[in-house]
Amino acid sequence: MPPTLDLANTYSHADMILSSRNSPRISLRKAGSYNGEKGPLSSTSSRFSFNHLVASPPPSPSLPALVPRHGKPVPAHNSRKYLRGLLWLSGVLVILYFGVTTLRLHHPIEAVGWAANSGNQYEMVGDTELPDFPTPVVVTDKRGRAKWTVSIPPDHEFPLDPKQYAEICSQNKEVATHVADLHSHKHREHAAHFGYYHVDPNFMDVAEAEAHGLLPGPKAKTSMKGQDGSVIGDSTDDGLIVADVCEKSMTFVLETHDAGLGKTLMMLWTAYGLAKKEGREFFIDDSRWVYGKFTKLFQPPPIPGCRPPPRHEMLPCPRHARHLAVSAANAGHIFGGAFNEAFEDARKMEVYRQKPIFNLARQGYEALFNLSGEDQQYVDKRLAELKSKTKLPTTENGHGIVIGVHVRHGDRHPFEFQYKDSYVPLDRYSDKARELLHNAYKGQNKEAEEHSLTIVASDDSDVYSAEEFAQASRAQEQIRLASKQYSKTPKPVGSNGMRNFVAESVGWEGGFFARMFWSLGKPSSVPVTAIEAPDTKLPPTEEALRLRELVGRAYLMDLAVLGQASDKVICTVSAMGCRLLAVMMGWEKAIEKDGFVNIDGDFEWRHVSW
Repeated sequence: MPPTLDLANTYSHADMILSSRNSPRISLRKAGSYNGEKGPLSSTSSRFSFNHLVASPPPSPSLPALVPRHGKPVPAHNSRKYLRGLLWLSGVLVILYFGVTTLRLHHPIEAVGWAANSGNQYEMVGDTELPDFPTPVVVTDKRGRAKWTVSIPPDHEFPLDPKQYAEICSQNKEVATHVADLHSHKHREHAAHFGYYHVDPNFMDVAEAEAHGLLPGPKAKTSMKGQDGSVIGDSTDDGLIVADVCEKSMTFVLETHDAGLGKTLMMLWTAYGLAKKEGREFFIDDSRWVYGKFTKLFQPPPIPGCRPPPRHEMLPCPRHARHLAVSAANAGHIFGGAFNEAFEDARKMEVYRQKPIFNLARQGYEALFNLSGEDQQYVDKRLAELKSKTKLPTTENGHGIVIGVHVRHGDRHPFEFQYKDSYVPLDRYSDKARELLHNAYKGQNKEAEEHSLTIVASDDSDVYSAEEFAQASRAQEQIRLASKQYSKTPKPVGSNGMRNFVAESVGWEGGFFARMFWSLGKPSSVPVTAIEAPDTKLPPTEEALRLRELVGRAYLMDLAVLGQASDKVICTVSAMGCRLLAVMMGWEKAIEKDGFVNIDGDFEWRHVSW
């Protein structure tokens, strides 16, 4: 039996082991295998080598100790080699970084570039002069760091064409991605979409670019009085004091190819609430509005204490630009999916998720929905008249209620599948009205039921004469959009044989149709139902503006009476006027107290889907 090896005595008597025997079990060649050396070690090297500090000796063939020797953990293998390699690698990377930075300082990238439209693709084109059309551009500072901004020639027409607004927003995404790649020195995958309040660190606002001499700022500081005063609230002079330019602003451009007024109103109200939430001053531009001047339909909005910026600083995007221009052309960018994600209350369910967005629109309604003098006087008078009819002779029995009915026909069809190609039957409205009246009093207050009213507003003149609404009243009678049978009635003749002046009736058969709207004011040789694409770039005639104004005033007064007088409103949520009425009633009355009654399927109030 071979002798038992004692490892402690092996290292303390190495010389004796080498001289007495040459057993392979205790050969120093074995010790070299774990410290990385190939040849046998001498006694001297065995005594004074530092290899035992790097790696521990092989484990003893005896049983492992329950407690580590000397109370110290076993060090990791080759840890010092790893540390030295890491230090060398860090040093090399630092040297390479400073070398690349020095080369970039001596060889900056192109100072200016812009996005050129090439079909559906956009490419960066370098040049030394700014383009003469609105487009995003790439600029660099003195150190060669790339930034991007939007260049709009100061003398360019304002507002821009809707297609230009849409193209700028599309090009901005491409340019922002390109500049981000320049900073990372390689192309990388970018997020499909960012949060609503994402700030691009590479974007430079127009005023900042002008301050650095990258855009022609001095040429842009032209007087804004030559803009025909199209921006409402633009007071460049207040007596002898000239107001400063607003720090942040939002200008709502009243321009859309959609003939309807409902979407524009909802977007206008929501934009106002959004501007106030973001600390922006709010302005309105009506230079190309299809309904004429804003102040012909509404009273002027609240005027800020500062003036709007130069027109070329009003950008459709990015969202965090200092001065935003909002129109139907960039509505998807301002009020799209990111807007809903940012403002919907994710902790709530169903319609209650929409409350923050509802409140934004409500704030805009309270500030902006003030009808022009004559129309507002009529609405106030009509509201007082309806309220007096619901009063009871004896006050202890309370009062009657007002049930409003809004019927939308024309080119707006219901969401409900069975009626999607036609309209919700009128008996659905009348049956729901009777149901609401019965539920309000449960047959216990006949006097109050008798003093309750049903008022109707519709874009279809034939609805008012329908049997279902024989006992109902019109919401307003100031402006009637008569059907064709009434529009052909002769004008009354005065006592002196002269025909008295009566405003021309607008034939409105079957409801509001966009093509019919665009045909208003055309020569009689052109049928009013002619199918042709409207050329909205051509300025409308005075007669067309007058007729459009009548249509707008009738629509607004209908909404004003229904929204302010009704205790309950019956409508189809597929119609934008229906959703506007809910905002006018307020969240508590419309949603929490069930004053808003939709009969178009099981849908709830929603904001505009852009």
